[in-house]
Amino acid sequence: MPDVRGPLAYLAGAIEHAPDGGRRWRRSITASIDRLGHRVFDPTKNEHLLLNEEERLHFRGWKETDLPRFQQTVRRIIARDLDVITSEADYVICYWDEPATRGAGTQAEITLAHRLGKPVYLVTAMPRAKVSGWVLGCATQVFDDLEALGEFLERASR
Repeated sequence: MPDVRGPLAYLAGAIEHAPDGGRRWRRSITASIDRLGHRVFDPTKNEHLLLNEEERLHFRGWKETDLPRFQQTVRRIIARDLDVITSEADYVICYWDEPATRGAGTQAEITLAHRLGKPVYLVTAMPRAKVSGWVLGCATQVFDDLEALGEFLERASR
C-alpha cells in the first residue's frame, strides 16, 4: 500500500563544522517541502531523540577527552541516519558548502543514497569546479541555490 503521507526527503549537509549547526538552510528548504505535502527528516532536529542530556551537552568534547565514549555516541547517530536513508527516505537533498567539505557524513549519506538508486538533489553553495567529483557523481541533479531546487520539486510534484 502506498505511503499516503507523502515522500520523505532526507536533508544531508554539514552539521559539525557549520557555524549554525546546519540549521538555517534546512529550515529554509523544509518550508518548500512541506508545501508539497512531502515529509522531511532533518538530522539536526532528530539528534536530540538519540542522545540523553549528558550526551547532548558533552559528546562533541569527548572527541578530545574520551574517544571511545565519543565513538559510541556518534555511532548511534550514524546508524540512525543511514537507516533512515536506507529504509525510509525517498530522496536526499544535499546542501554542499565549505563546511560540508570538512566532514565525512554528508559524503557517506549521498554515496549510500546514490548506491541505493535514490535521487540525490545537490545544491552547491560554491563554484562547481570546487565541488568534489565524487560528490557530483552521486548527484542526480545539481542546483545553484535552494530556490531553484524548490522550483524543481514543485514542478516535479505536479
